[in-house]
Amino acid sequence: MTISANGVEYGAWPLRTTNYSNLGANMNERILIIGAGAVGSYVGGYFARAGLEVILADPWPAHVEHVQAHGLRLEGMTPEECFESKPRALHFTDLQVLSKEKLADIAFICVKSYDTPWAAALAKTYLSPDGFMVSLQNGINEDAIANVIGWNRIIGCIASKIVVELVEPGFVRRSVSKGGETYTVFRVGEPHGRITPRVERIRDMLADIDSAKVTPNLWGERWSKLVQNAMGNGLSAASGMSNKEFTQNETTRRLSIRLAGEAVRAGLLQGLSLEKIAGLDPENWLAAAQELTSGANDTPILDEMEARMLVQAERMSDTARPSMGQDMIKGRRTEIEFLNGLVVQRAKELGMEAPANVGLIAAVQKVERGDAPADLARVQEI
Repeated sequence: MTISANGVEYGAWPLRTTNYSNLGANMNERILIIGAGAVGSYVGGYFARAGLEVILADPWPAHVEHVQAHGLRLEGMTPEECFESKPRALHFTDLQVLSKEKLADIAFICVKSYDTPWAAALAKTYLSPDGFMVSLQNGINEDAIANVIGWNRIIGCIASKIVVELVEPGFVRRSVSKGGETYTVFRVGEPHGRITPRVERIRDMLADIDSAKVTPNLWGERWSKLVQNAMGNGLSAASGMSNKEFTQNETTRRLSIRLAGEAVRAGLLQGLSLEKIAGLDPENWLAAAQELTSGANDTPILDEMEARMLVQAERMSDTARPSMGQDMIKGRRTEIEFLNGLVVQRAKELGMEAPANVGLIAAVQKVERGDAPADLARVQEI
């Protein structure tokens, strides 16, 4: 199957295994990662192990100081994924030292969506004139970064089904298996959809971590990832459940389907070409959600959808939580308005309703304010 972008047809893009010989002089590039949380530290740890010059920048003193003194410990589902890495780490207040050094060639923005504008402005200060930024975040933040640096200096990267957590200073754990040849984790694309040397370069760098590809469909990939976030992140935050728990519980599983259906519909009405979501066609999520909304509880398409979700749940760690579920436990601000909130915003602009997403936003915000505990009762009436 081919995908058309800007009048050019692209076929299926093969997965790449690591081949740093293709990078040549690019091995000497300096990489700055703004936001060394779970994803930023995970990616930075692999980059450093591969011999790339990487600098982690973060506001958490304990984490930065631990990495400076002892390095970074990464843990995954197999022995091969457990190792120590020693990237350079700087507190945001110490980034000024870079003004006297070689400027960064690539800046990865790995902060929460609400921190994007100032993080991009900070990164711009230490980015070479020919450098560019990579949005490696949940949500859709390329426009916020482009407002700082221009559309010609930003590319997007989706990390799908990665589930990593910064457990404690200097320690990152990944709690799901690698995608490998069965699932593409990293998808890198230009806003204009063309395939350029720089997106191929980023793909090759990320292929050392897990399966990676370039995509001519950045916006479709972004919205498809947003659907995944919308159907799980807030649900975990409001209910206090892990991925496995809310998938195995019928009430939350079916709410997840309704959340996905609303988000899929909003994406399709925007004219986006959506990718598979959790391995299933977007139209299946929409159809199953419509059946639930109409009051149906036992139909072939809904039964098949739930059966596949339950099979997927068996492969999940008992404790793995999406980022918003982790944020709620740690008392941090959530990204609910940038995930489910974006679904509701686009739905309103398109003249459609998204009641499940509206209800979930209210539930998450209630827990976030401390007005109610995170438990099943928060989401049962949505």
